[in-house]
Formats: sequence, C-alpha cells, structure tokens
Amino acid sequence: MLNGKSVLITGGTGSFGKKFTETIFKRYPDVKRVVIYSRGEVLQFEMKQMYPQDKYPQIRFFIGDIRDKDRLKRACEGIDVIIHTAAIKQVDTAEYNPDECIKTNVNGAQNLIDAALECGVKNVVALSTDKACAPINLYGATKLVSDKLFIAANNIKGVKDIRFSAVRYGNVMGSRGSVIPFFMDRREDAFLPITHSEMTRFNISLQDGVNMVMYAIENALGGEIFIPKIPSYKIMDVAEAIAPGVETKIVGIRPGEKLHEEMITVTDALNTIELDKYYAILPSISYAYTNDDYMKHHKAKLVPTGFTYNSGSNSDWETVESLRTKIIDCIDTNFTI
Repeated sequence: MLNGKSVLITGGTGSFGKKFTETIFKRYPDVKRVVIYSRGEVLQFEMKQMYPQDKYPQIRFFIGDIRDKDRLKRACEGIDVIIHTAAIKQVDTAEYNPDECIKTNVNGAQNLIDAALECGVKNVVALSTDKACAPINLYGATKLVSDKLFIAANNIKGVKDIRFSAVRYGNVMGSRGSVIPFFMDRREDAFLPITHSEMTRFNISLQDGVNMVMYAIENALGGEIFIPKIPSYKIMDVAEAIAPGVETKIVGIRPGEKLHEEMITVTDALNTIELDKYYAILPSISYAYTNDDYMKHHKAKLVPTGFTYNSGSNSDWETVESLRTKIIDCIDTNFTI
C-alpha cells in the first residue's frame, strides 16, 4: 500500500508519529519517502538517532509549523499520503490559550487542506479525538471544526484525485500526558489524585491507532470519520492496576473535562454505518457519494436508530488484570506489582 509512495506526517515527532513511522518501515520497506514535519528541533534530533540516514535513506526531517502555509506547501511537494497529527492537545492549555489553539487546530487544518489540494496529494487522513464529539471544551471544539473542514474538503476538490478522511478514537494508552504514565510516575507517592471516582474513558493502544489509520488510507472512499470498537476503562480500575493499595484522593473534575467520553451521538447515528472492527460517520453533505454508495463500498449497514457510543455505557470493559497486561505489552515491559 505504501511501497513506492511518499508520506508526510505532521506532528511526526509525537507518540503517534513515531509509532506510525516505525510501522511504515516494518510493513513497507520500499516506501519512497517519509517526511517528519514538526516544530521541535530537539524532538527531531532525538528521532534522528532512531533512524540514522545510512540505514533509513528515505526519511526526511522538516522543521515547520502547520500555521506556516508556505512552509507546509514546500513539505507537501511530491507527497502521496498525508497523516495529520499536529495539534494543541492539552485541554487546560487550550482553555488558557484559546487563540493559539485555534491558530493551530483550525487554521492549521485549513492550511494543510489547501497545500494538499495544490500539491497533488492523493490521500489525507486526519487524527481526531473523542473530545470532538459533543464538545464541552475548546480543544474538542477546535477538533470538531477541524473534522468538518477535512470532511468538507471532499466537496471542493473538483476533478482532483484526492480523498480526505478522519479517524476518531479515545485515550491512547501510554501517550504523553495521559493518565497511565502519570499514575506510574506517582505510584510511589502517598496517594494518587483521582478527578472523579465514576470517570470512564475509551482505551486504545498506540499500535491499534496506527492500524486504524492504515485501514483508512487503504479503504476510505472520502468523507468518513472512522471510529474503532474499543473497550472502556474505569479510572479507579486504572489506579488499582498500577498502584494497588495506594490511597486515592478525589481532587475534582478539571475545567472542560467530561465524566464519560462519547464518540457517536444519537444524531451522528443517523449517518453512521457499522463495519467489522469500526464504525464510520458519513458526511451530512456529499456531492460525490450517497449513503448507499458508502454502505456498498464498505460492505456495511446503518446502525440502529437511537444508537450512541459512550465510554460509560459501553458493553466492552477493561479489567484490572487486562489493564496490567496491556501496560506490560504496550508501555513498560518492566512493570511489576
């Protein structure tokens, strides 16, 4: 699928970008070019040590900001596939710096769309978040706008051979700033801070997130928001899995935080189809395809009326033991209780 292709990853030095790059070289050794596009020279330097030029001649590192349309267009020249991961992602950071969040998450998304259309890119997959579904914080709201921009881009491409799609999933296990590494760092302390004892979240491994993007690259018709069928976890089970016996202290929900996350609302369900491992929210306006076209292409069916996908009402749950096993497999092979 990616052999002989040139791939650009925005925010490529992040957790997802590094895992995606690793997966590309494992599965597609004949990839033509992999361009890592990000702002941080230190993170790029660290990633360069993982991919020395003599062993990975296909990789390139571009310092650049998705706010800079000219630089972004330069990076998109000759690119076949774009994976868009760059974003301001911390909820509290976005609340305190709303204008900066909008510049990156919304304006940056439009810059990428324009650059992809101008440079003859064939396929664009944008990473979304569960917080974009019925958002209550600025980060989620900007990602919802970003999703809308990418999906609507399919209607302005004209005769260009390009597809825009998105993937939306929950908390990535072990990603920077997420709860599991935070708890692991604090498990020797006197207590673990818990925002709310009833809080739940969706859970996905970094590799499963990468696999989902690979699926979208290969199977998207254009305009879908793909959502994985994944388990939820209870925050108290995460605490017990990582630090059994350690006291927990309720510190309260942070501004802009939900008790449960949602990825498909009842209204979304009207345009949602069910695949084997995924759901896909279809565009409300599409000039190229009908819902029947999407269902035929994906060999899928519409979800029932009234369907919703919520971490608190999910039918699939992580247990304390399954969480421990995944921590060992996905994050820290030296993790012991």
